[in-house]
Amino acid sequence: MQTIQKIGVVGSGTMGNGIAHVFAQAGYGVVLNDLREDLLEKALATIGKNLQRGVDKGRMQASEKEQILQRIQIDTQLENLGDCDLVVEAISENLTWKTDLFKKLDANLQPHAILASNTSSISITKLAAVTQRPDRFIGMHFMNPVPVMVLVEVIRGIATSDETAQVISDLTQKLGKTPVEVNDYPGFIANRILLPMINEAVYALYEGVATAEAIDSIMKLGMNHPMGPLTLADFIGLDTCLAIMRVLHDGLGDSKYRPCPLLVKMVDAGYLGRKSGRGFYTYT
Repeated sequence: MQTIQKIGVVGSGTMGNGIAHVFAQAGYGVVLNDLREDLLEKALATIGKNLQRGVDKGRMQASEKEQILQRIQIDTQLENLGDCDLVVEAISENLTWKTDLFKKLDANLQPHAILASNTSSISITKLAAVTQRPDRFIGMHFMNPVPVMVLVEVIRGIATSDETAQVISDLTQKLGKTPVEVNDYPGFIANRILLPMINEAVYALYEGVATAEAIDSIMKLGMNHPMGPLTLADFIGLDTCLAIMRVLHDGLGDSKYRPCPLLVKMVDAGYLGRKSGRGFYTYT
């Protein structure tokens, strides 16, 4: 069975820095890659801030925090990921960008290395097909916020080998996460169920059934959800929600997955949720 020692993470946004955080905390050396140095510095600062919460609550020593940070190397050159045993992609939910990236990674990595995508909806089989290692290609869909949420959807493409699936399942458990294997269909399981619920909440707002506050309150108080669907949409990013709904609609061909026109309009306006300061709610 293959041994994983060094991890590459491409994309240093909310998901990428969280993935780098949990790998480093589990003792792995991590190379965190992005296009710009300032994005990487911001990601390191976020990881440090999140680890400091653990120090403040007495869950870890300050020295342990520093050791974790020292395991993370930042880099803007994809070529420097060449000796990684596993590279996890965590860039925007865009098929063209992802396939372009995987072609470059495939050409640069050693033959034994595994490629994984943190995609929340795009076909693992389709992504794997642009590489020369579809048997060593898999989906690792972490949940947000990564350091807190224990689920990792493990998605096998049509060519993913049993050994690759077992290596990634074992690795996920070493992170203190729970791997749950699903098959490669649009949206997998988490987002095939979650995003239509969010989309329906947007429709309820669009049709004037209730205010955003009322919709969220009903789902929190009546269904015991920790966060209302519109607040959650703002947290995920409305552009990401729309991208996933379009994957579901295109991939499954059912009108029940049609994105709400209000969601489309808000993304067109640049109202993307928390990250832009405005979504269904306003953030300062």
